[in-house]
Amino acid sequence: MKEGYSTYSPEACRKLFGGKQVSHILDFDSPNNDDANSTDYAAHIGRISLSGVQPKGSLVLKDGVLSKPEEGERGQYILKPAPVSYALLERKYCPANEHLTMQMASQAYGIETATNAICFFHDGEAAYITKRFDVAPDGNKYPQEDFASLAGLTKDNGGSDYKYNVLSYEDCADIIRRYVRAAQVDILRFFRVVLFNYITLNDDAHLKNFSLIDQGNGDYRLAPAYDLINTSLHLRKPQIFALEKGLFKEGMKMTDTHTVDRSDFEEFGRRIGLLDKTVKREIDRFAKESPLALELISRSFLSDNLKKNYRQSYQYRCSTLR
Repeated sequence: MKEGYSTYSPEACRKLFGGKQVSHILDFDSPNNDDANSTDYAAHIGRISLSGVQPKGSLVLKDGVLSKPEEGERGQYILKPAPVSYALLERKYCPANEHLTMQMASQAYGIETATNAICFFHDGEAAYITKRFDVAPDGNKYPQEDFASLAGLTKDNGGSDYKYNVLSYEDCADIIRRYVRAAQVDILRFFRVVLFNYITLNDDAHLKNFSLIDQGNGDYRLAPAYDLINTSLHLRKPQIFALEKGLFKEGMKMTDTHTVDRSDFEEFGRRIGLLDKTVKREIDRFAKESPLALELISRSFLSDNLKKNYRQSYQYRCSTLR
């Protein structure tokens, strides 16, 4: 989305591909296409993971081309085509939405994110691509654990919705404090991501969408943010928070007469151990609309109507923090 470019900018190529020039068009069709080639790839996608209704595939970079990995070969990139579920609204725009939201986080708000881009299948359908931050240069995997695992939660002991209905974001801060040596640094980073998810209407920030990682120095830290998306554009009944308890351990009774506002985040910041002046500074920053964020929305690959909806919802959420 950098102005003046119709493909990846030099900066994007440096971050994503080590400076190599790579086409933004893949040499195969979308798995949503019914031809034999994409049907085979759809089966391959299923081997990696399914997060909700959104399939994930794997890609490697070979001779400047993003390709499907060979059998047993570890992918360097995760590919997320548009979901096939008709339960979602405007599902074809999910990749553009995630790309935009991730770029807003990194460019407009300085949040460390997984390196990402948008690409297009040979048949023209958009997909989201992200470089794996859990794979070392030698191909080995870094140790990484999501918050559900760190809390010891499974379907067996937490029920089918254990990712959503057991812990609060305050509990998540306790997990950071328990396992991270430089906990105060990462609690601030976590606070920023929670604020960002609020102003961009991401109500899918569940326990598996936060994780700790050891990238080779023996210490765990909060992993770069990933799976950031404005879910209100695609869900028929969006919520304010992914975690049913919301910000606080005792839960939040979300009613028509109690909407989230600045005071809730002030209390949340204090509870997780941040200084009052730090909490004020951070909320002030997220309460102010970012001109760059608005510019990114206008340059995104969303439809004009979704751009309008995204912009208006973002502006409204910012206003509730003032």
